[in-house]
Amino acid sequence: MGKQSITNDLAALGGLLLRPGSMGRQLAARLREAIESGQLRPGDRLPASRLLARKLELARGTVADVFSQLVAEGYLESRVGAGTYVARDLGRLPIAAGPQRLLHRHAGDALPNWPQAEPPFRFPKQLETAQADMPPNAGRFAAFAERFAPQPLRPFSVAVPLAGIAPDQNWRRLGNRVRASMEAAPTGYEDPCGLKELREAIAAYVRKSRAVVCEPENVVITNGAQQGLYITGRILLGPGEPAWAENPAYPGLMTVLEDVQARVFRIPVDGQGVDVSAGAVQCPDARAAFVTPSHQFPLGMVMSMPRRMELLAWARTCGAWIVEDDYDSELRFSGQPFPSLQGLDPQRVIYLGTMSKVLFPSLRIGYAIVPQRLVGAFAGARSLMDKQSPTAEQHVLAAYMREGYFEAHVRRIRKLYAQRRQILLDLLQARLANWGSPQPGEQGMHLIFWLAPHVDDVALSLAASRQGLAVRPVSSLYGKGTGRPGLMLGFGGFSEKQLEEGVETLRQLFERYCQLA
Repeated sequence: MGKQSITNDLAALGGLLLRPGSMGRQLAARLREAIESGQLRPGDRLPASRLLARKLELARGTVADVFSQLVAEGYLESRVGAGTYVARDLGRLPIAAGPQRLLHRHAGDALPNWPQAEPPFRFPKQLETAQADMPPNAGRFAAFAERFAPQPLRPFSVAVPLAGIAPDQNWRRLGNRVRASMEAAPTGYEDPCGLKELREAIAAYVRKSRAVVCEPENVVITNGAQQGLYITGRILLGPGEPAWAENPAYPGLMTVLEDVQARVFRIPVDGQGVDVSAGAVQCPDARAAFVTPSHQFPLGMVMSMPRRMELLAWARTCGAWIVEDDYDSELRFSGQPFPSLQGLDPQRVIYLGTMSKVLFPSLRIGYAIVPQRLVGAFAGARSLMDKQSPTAEQHVLAAYMREGYFEAHVRRIRKLYAQRRQILLDLLQARLANWGSPQPGEQGMHLIFWLAPHVDDVALSLAASRQGLAVRPVSSLYGKGTGRPGLMLGFGGFSEKQLEEGVETLRQLFERYCQLA
């Protein structure tokens, strides 16, 4: 007896609700899954394309194209004069075909409103084989993707700029001018270190505003500060080589150091910045030290001048490099930004900056200022990674800086962010003083709200997320066993009303879950 025909029995396609624009893709996905789960078995005959098209209210050509695709993939086989069947030799399909299809489905190809009674998909033997066949680095990079998943744009998400401030009218006008000219559409590749005009503008700016010692030839344009950190880590460190990182520290830095397989020593910070003497005890011969001297991330203190001199003296003694991550020095609300560490020893310090905080994150332009002997290495790394940053935006930013709009923009947002910060501080004092206190500081787009030692800031952050907030726990930014509970609260991109409602939600959470400090 022949295999069961499903010409008149379309249970395997039950619950198929087709969305406009993706009918063929959805039908193909449902047929694949029916075959992979055993609802359709080798040798089962599929309905004629004409009949299936009529029942699903699709064009016959769409169904025929799906059949052809699945024949090509090995799921189906076509027999001249006899119809289309589930392939008898499914062993020739890639072992991981089933699990990979499900991953794609969960990522956005899901068919809505499947019947609840449909049994869950299980492929134990194939899943085990698929896991065994995974490349060694796949799981590691998938974990990195989870760490870098952006926070939702809701209070108190960190590093969200104030809406409507950038790009401003001058930026748009310059953008139109650049794109109307031929300079934004070169016929070949540009210098991997970046557009000459932009490197000149950045060099002039950091010399004036941050006391950085450099020429345009020392400037390397990057796709944001994270790429600058990654390139620096790859150049300075090999597997097993020791490096200092502050404790607590930026998660993006810790991920870079994990990826390059460095041996990381977490050096504590105090009111004067990184504790150099503690670092010299833990690891006196580190190859590199990654620091945030102008605004420690995430706590906010500034590295004192005695501590800076101590750090440089240590680096010279042991031949180490210092990486200065200056991620938001423009956003200092009282006085001028502090002079850079790089200006004290430009041959020993690599200086990293970004335009994401002061302009807008989607711009994806950062920069590294490196000693001349490392410029070639940075150029080579850029060439290997992505050759160059997009040219048009570099032209626009160069003109924006050259014509004086950038510094005017910085002055404007300093005032606005200072106001937002004060609003949040007042709200915290009025409503949450019983449960904690803010870390002193005069810079940036976030502040730290310290909690009582017994409070679980991770659990509190999860509870806050269920109430529509994006709160980051401070303890997770420390090395294992050294954390202190607190909340990292971004204020830059939110209105007074949003901040007030967010603090009130936090107050209710504290009352529900936390004892008084």
